[in-house]
Amino acid sequence: MTKILVADDDREIAELLEIYIKNEGYESVIAYDGHEALSKLHTNPDIGLVILDIMMPEVNGLEVVKEIRKDSQVPVLILSAKTSDMDKIQGLITGADDYVTKPFNPLEIMARVKSLLRRSDNRVQDATPDVLNVGSLIINKDSHEVKTVAGERIALTALEFGILYLLASHPNRVFSADDIFERVWQQESVVSAKTVMVHVSHLRDKIEEATNGDQVIQTVWGVGYKIERR
Repeated sequence: MTKILVADDDREIAELLEIYIKNEGYESVIAYDGHEALSKLHTNPDIGLVILDIMMPEVNGLEVVKEIRKDSQVPVLILSAKTSDMDKIQGLITGADDYVTKPFNPLEIMARVKSLLRRSDNRVQDATPDVLNVGSLIINKDSHEVKTVAGERIALTALEFGILYLLASHPNRVFSADDIFERVWQQESVVSAKTVMVHVSHLRDKIEEATNGDQVIQTVWGVGYKIERR
């Protein structure tokens, strides 16, 4: 489950965003000033995205972004009451990935969050090795081929390969059906759980048949699917 850090000294805004984040199936981490935001990032290295107010006590948002960018490329979405073009440019130059002015529509924030997470995942996948070894499988990113260690090729559809590669390139991370649909189908999720479930079922059958029962993809009931690092 992706963790999202919300850093805003306005508790009402932080709590509102927390509700929408949880409704979308993500996990929230809340901070109310810049120091706390940096501390939460240090103690939660698996945070996948940061929503950050600029005008915060202790350490302002731009300084937080500068500290983040010293050793991390985690996506950062800035929230600010400052609406001038120069303020937006300054935020983006500092290292933010997106900039939204207050007041805002929470639905727009979540749409931007999903977009940033997809872009981040694409960067991770682009950086993965050409060949992934997962259990008894060898997954070739360039040729879109999957073979067993014994050399037997497993014939997968493009969507089945996309699901397998997504999970294999993010070991131990749980993806919901909506996450999988949006990343593999490349469109917004619309009643996708059953569609994803059918494709995962077919994918599992093919893998287990070729590997004498190797259960590569695991179900996390009520949450989604994952492949564990071995």
